[in-house]
Amino acid sequence: MKRVLTAAAALALLGVAACGERARLDVAAGTGPNPQLPAPKKTLLPTLNIAPAKGWPEGATPKPAQGLAVRAFADKLDHPRWIQVLPNGDVLVAETNAPPKPEDSKGLKAKIEAVVMKRAGAATKSANRITLLRDTDGDGVADLRATFLSGLNSPFGMAVVGDAFYVADTDAVLRFPYKGGETTITAKGVRVTDLPAGPRNHHWTKSLIASPDGKRLYATVGSNSNVAENGMAAEEGRAAIWEIDLATGAKRLFAGGLRNPNGMGWESSTGALWTVVNERDEIGSDLVPDYLTSVKDGGFYGWPYSYYGGHVDKRVAPQRPDLVARAIVPDYALGPHTASLGLTFDAASALPAPFRGGAFIGQHGSWNRRPHSGYKVIFVPFAGGKPSGPPRDVLTGFLNDEGEALGRPVGVAFDAKGALLVADDVGNVIWRVTPR
Repeated sequence: MKRVLTAAAALALLGVAACGERARLDVAAGTGPNPQLPAPKKTLLPTLNIAPAKGWPEGATPKPAQGLAVRAFADKLDHPRWIQVLPNGDVLVAETNAPPKPEDSKGLKAKIEAVVMKRAGAATKSANRITLLRDTDGDGVADLRATFLSGLNSPFGMAVVGDAFYVADTDAVLRFPYKGGETTITAKGVRVTDLPAGPRNHHWTKSLIASPDGKRLYATVGSNSNVAENGMAAEEGRAAIWEIDLATGAKRLFAGGLRNPNGMGWESSTGALWTVVNERDEIGSDLVPDYLTSVKDGGFYGWPYSYYGGHVDKRVAPQRPDLVARAIVPDYALGPHTASLGLTFDAASALPAPFRGGAFIGQHGSWNRRPHSGYKVIFVPFAGGKPSGPPRDVLTGFLNDEGEALGRPVGVAFDAKGALLVADDVGNVIWRVTPR
């Protein structure tokens, strides 16, 4: 009976939170190198504006920008989140979702979040699988599908270095022997290094990228909370990017104060590492913008004590003015609550000129903003190794007129022919974007 009452209370509070506070600025005001950052808004309950997961009607697709075309590369997948293109052109897809998190599911707030996740299509059981897709006849549609790896633990990031395949499970980086062209790996993985996880494991996704010289891996680890409300001891090693030495397995903290970093990429003109980061919630629809930033070795980016440099978050106690004083201002804001996750630069792109020289970003979409933000793929132009103008829409139409999510874009990558692949974990599709 208590469980029923608690669930009913959660639904009632969900309805209350869905009303009330709204954005006063448009998304563009929170985008670019100098976003507007209004005063935080305190509300009794956080703004909840969920786009219920619906999926795509038969034959429907996202809307490509002018000069582009889109079609399904593969469908009927199981919550596809992340993409890795192998040297021979095969495409790997992590079919995955959150692991059990018993310590992150206690209390009324957690029950509300569970309702949110279910409505958003994010409560499915993890397939714990990496699937290989191959287009054998070159028509832009995968016609061979095989289980590349199974029995994993909420896998996400992937990388290939020489004859080794690396995968970031939610709690460790694993190494497997890899031979080009094989469709399945049966060998047991070797644990290269542990990653912070545990029974709370709030932000569970762990992205992965190899250094250009193949000597190191970089792994993202999101925070264990919104703004350290469970104490900083629970955040040990989190909200960070770790550097892993492949010769020894030793790791070191490369950069910290990054609330929830996901996609990473190497900018070709400078060789700098860039990432997209999901910023904090629950201080209004206009705060805080997610961002795209270069990552400095030893850099600190503010979380949880501040955002966008010295903007102190008064919810955090005790404060650390010493860390706030050295917090790095991100390079480029991506709009509040857009849930920017996927990132790839265009070095391998065959897309036309308006979409050359920059970064592609998959925006999974908001829950803590009214009206919605994100739910699209965008392109950020670069010049001289830095963002150089407003973002351009690449794929839109992931929300219908009723505010339902037909799909939600996550990981992005370029295939061997220069087409942009987009993982859609609500539509269960990998979309392929080409010149029209």
